[in-house]
Amino acid sequence: MTGRKLRVAVIGAGWYAAENHIPTLARRSEVVLDGVCRLGADELERVRSHFGFAFASQDYREVLARKPQAVIVASPHALHYEHARAALEAGAHVLCEKPMTLDPVEAWDLVARAEQLGRHLLIANGFNYLPHLEKVRAWLAEGEIGAIEQVSCQFSSATRPVFSGEVGFERWRRAFFRPSRSTWQDPEGGGGFAYGQLSHSAALMFWITGLRAVEVSARSFPRVGIDLYDAAIIGFDNGAIGSFYGGASVPEGGRARLRLSIGGEKGIIDLDIDLDRCVMHLEGRKARRLSVKSGEWSYSCVGPVDALVDLARGKGVNRSPAEVGAKTVELIAALQRSARTGGEKLRVGER
Repeated sequence: MTGRKLRVAVIGAGWYAAENHIPTLARRSEVVLDGVCRLGADELERVRSHFGFAFASQDYREVLARKPQAVIVASPHALHYEHARAALEAGAHVLCEKPMTLDPVEAWDLVARAEQLGRHLLIANGFNYLPHLEKVRAWLAEGEIGAIEQVSCQFSSATRPVFSGEVGFERWRRAFFRPSRSTWQDPEGGGGFAYGQLSHSAALMFWITGLRAVEVSARSFPRVGIDLYDAAIIGFDNGAIGSFYGGASVPEGGRARLRLSIGGEKGIIDLDIDLDRCVMHLEGRKARRLSVKSGEWSYSCVGPVDALVDLARGKGVNRSPAEVGAKTVELIAALQRSARTGGEKLRVGER
């Protein structure tokens, strides 16, 4: 359908959808902004008129009844499963905000449904779309460092005001919409650093390596309420071990620290996203470096939105597939269960 306009709908037109997803869609000449959904009549009319959507409703079913060909789900975390499932069953290709769901069973159900229905399902993991990272995947696929034996993944971001503050980011004062505190600070709704931020780093780790976590032992700080820091020891499906940790420790306005180290029987790859640096060290051979410009790996979530449009039009590549989203959800769910026990080793996927 490369020669026709693509009708796209947005379910959950809140802060980030208005900040990133909708403007990205609007700049694509092949896209028609067909339908938009959010709660609040005044807010809904504001987003409809500002961006020029053809239709708006507070009921997502009315938006899906128009049969859009692609849908972005950017509603609160706990509603992702309901909305993404409905969009897939309405025949749309879907981009779902992270975390994909809060329940691993629901996440894998969406994977299966998308496959059965022949629809593309992407997760909004922007780091996966940064340039040059396909080369790192190729190094691993070609066996440059041999079998993966160890993975270390660290992610620290400037999000403390989001998870523990009364106001949130200072820049939210100037945003099109300000997020509800409940989206980020309600433990029952997926609030806290693990679902809100480690979902970024886990998705990159799983997409780069192709591994899947099978057991985890974890701690969180604080032990009760909203987690600001999380740390885990992971066992992977190929027998490798890993450390996975991070927290809301970067001052507001600072660049997030995302670093991934992958060790194998022949060498190691150090991937430092925040330093725009990637080096592969191999025994007896000169180190190989990716040529990354300064700032080229600064975070952006434009890539997943563009990928949704391209895939719905019959081209493009999904670098944040639903399988990666489901692996991420099952890891974080197990991490949080383990942390509540004080670090008991748990099998990933057990309830």
